[in-house]
Amino acid sequence: MKTAANGSKVAAAFLVAIVLCQVAPAAAQDWPSWRGRGQAGVSEITGLVSSWSPDGENLIWSDAWIGRSTPAVFDGRVCANGRTGNGVDEQEVVACWNAETGSKLWQHSFNPINTTVPFNRLAWGSVTGDPETGYLYAMNIDGELNAFDRDGTIVWGRRLAEELGRASGYGGRTSTPLVDEDQLLLSIIGAGWGNLGGPPRHRNFGFDKLTGEVRWASTPGGNVEDLNTQSVGVVGVVNGERLWIDGNADGRIYALKARTGEKVWEFHLSKQGINVSPVLVGETVYAAHSEENIDAATMGRVVAIDATGTGDVTATHERWRADELGVGFSSPLAHDGRLYVIDNSANLYALDAASGAVQWKQSVGTVGKASPVWADGKLFVAETNGNVAILQPGQTGATELDHDALMVAEESRPAEIYGSFAVAYGRLYLTSEVGIYCIGNRSDSFVARAGTSPDLGSERPATETPSILQVVPADVIASAGETVDFEVRAYDAGGRFVGTQSATWAVDGLAGGTVSPQGVLTTDARASNQAGTVTATVGGLTGVAQVRVFSPLPWSENFESGRPPFWIGGGGALAVEDLGGNQVFRKGPSRTGLHRHAIYIGPADMSGYTVQVDVMSTQKGRRRPDIGVINSGYTMDLQGNRQKIQIHAWAAELRIKEEVDFPWEPDTWYRLKLRVDIEGGRGIVRGKVWARDATEPADWTITAEDPLPNRTGSPGIIGYSPVDIYFDNVSVVENQ
Repeated sequence: MKTAANGSKVAAAFLVAIVLCQVAPAAAQDWPSWRGRGQAGVSEITGLVSSWSPDGENLIWSDAWIGRSTPAVFDGRVCANGRTGNGVDEQEVVACWNAETGSKLWQHSFNPINTTVPFNRLAWGSVTGDPETGYLYAMNIDGELNAFDRDGTIVWGRRLAEELGRASGYGGRTSTPLVDEDQLLLSIIGAGWGNLGGPPRHRNFGFDKLTGEVRWASTPGGNVEDLNTQSVGVVGVVNGERLWIDGNADGRIYALKARTGEKVWEFHLSKQGINVSPVLVGETVYAAHSEENIDAATMGRVVAIDATGTGDVTATHERWRADELGVGFSSPLAHDGRLYVIDNSANLYALDAASGAVQWKQSVGTVGKASPVWADGKLFVAETNGNVAILQPGQTGATELDHDALMVAEESRPAEIYGSFAVAYGRLYLTSEVGIYCIGNRSDSFVARAGTSPDLGSERPATETPSILQVVPADVIASAGETVDFEVRAYDAGGRFVGTQSATWAVDGLAGGTVSPQGVLTTDARASNQAGTVTATVGGLTGVAQVRVFSPLPWSENFESGRPPFWIGGGGALAVEDLGGNQVFRKGPSRTGLHRHAIYIGPADMSGYTVQVDVMSTQKGRRRPDIGVINSGYTMDLQGNRQKIQIHAWAAELRIKEEVDFPWEPDTWYRLKLRVDIEGGRGIVRGKVWARDATEPADWTITAEDPLPNRTGSPGIIGYSPVDIYFDNVSVVENQ
């Protein structure tokens, strides 16, 4: 029997439980992606601090870290990517910490390969968490996309450059994966093969978030105006359809059916690529850019777009515009009838969300890249040159509640900040060049529960009539003799899932390949390298998957049958042509953009091989090319202007570099040979170069050692071609 005292204690405990239940949902909200659960930079959390200091005030914990993007906070963890090391040790890293205590849970390090992005631009795109599975998704600067489980184990990984042709330019701007339902959505720029072949384009992909399989790919746009863009799309429901709305490298905003990739509408915004992520509020899309406008000799614009249209809505669905606002990188923030934007000069503007009228303007620094965040009635703003501000917005301006300047102490300069605040569990999380910070009130209890995603709107019910077929996986790399199981997924005209289907199957271009009535492809174990398609037919609908099949080594290619259809990468200046009665592979000057391209000729998980190729260059005036060969992420370049042979890993930083003098002439064929071995935990990279008509030398021409070796990677050829260069007689053999 309870005593009165015990009864009072029980009642008090019950009252506390009620209070906690009332408070916990707001305090427990997480931030699993770079713009939060609502994809808009808004949190419903209250009770946040209004000041802090990197020296200690309201600083719960911090850790040494060099970050460039926004952390993801979910499942009781805070995760981020960054960079570390010096010289040969320079790497990109992904890590997770305990969100309450700051203890590091795990960390992975990666060698950047096949990229010209410099060290200080590594880890540009943000990581993304999936509260449903606990997976963390991260795409490295060179296109390596990984899914990590809670313990940091890589569940699946893809090398998008070598597998899908993703380009990696000097600028480093990188998109961020987006989790939607059972998909991982991601856009990449590059030149693929088959249905995804041709010149470089900005393409949208839907991956199975559990396996990494490609479900679909879409090429909604045209010529790429900028190979480096970072727009991250937003998913919402408009007109009863689930849409993925994203900026493109051709200067347009596209709305695609989120589950299938069909284009619903497009809006032409800029003459250059879009770097700002759009925001969707109801049926209005807010977007911005800082380049030349398509219809006026002015730079920059913020627009509101009616998202209910179809087709090209540029001339019909613009609700308002605010001209000459150069908002080129920071994404808009919409809250309570107001749109906040930060221009490239770090001026914060408050616009009327209904009309676009500027209500006020206030400086928050000098360089605007990070996006503003709203929570607890405050704006949390980071600026590139180390400035961190907490603002109280009002009718005519914003009151600065707190300002801190992060510094690189040993260099007496501001620390770079490109990422935004993440608001979760009643705390603020921020990464910078000088650390990762957890900011909050130490006396507040820590509650880490999953938040609730906002209601995106009601979709129309799916019909039972299929209109779109997906053959999954949609892009396959298989070994000769391997079997591949395909599934047919049907969607109605609105992009809503109808169900899996039984189909009639056909194979094209895969010699000896057969597919069963159940959709199981069996490849010919004796087949040479080849590419083709698998087609499923249901009623009058078809769906297609493209398949590359690679045989065991050795491989050889002399181009007598044209360009191999399964080679990845390059651009429009690549062609097979007759040269003196011999078919050779020509790489000419690029029509636009960079002259350097890599072409990959095998799977990304290869190791222990030697690649060889014949090369020849032309010369015009003083213009001479570089011609090279790739093995496991290492490049050997025959350099024209420098008259040297160089072996390097990571062209931008030359993480390892060996070179020797080698005078060579245009209009003369040379043979390049590159071998990589792992010996005693070190990478041994050996190269030979000799005139093709001469006898192969017994000794290697050049050798390099790597204490942090690349262990796998596709063979390939590479060229910097301000003039025509030629390749012939490519071979790949196992190391002996």
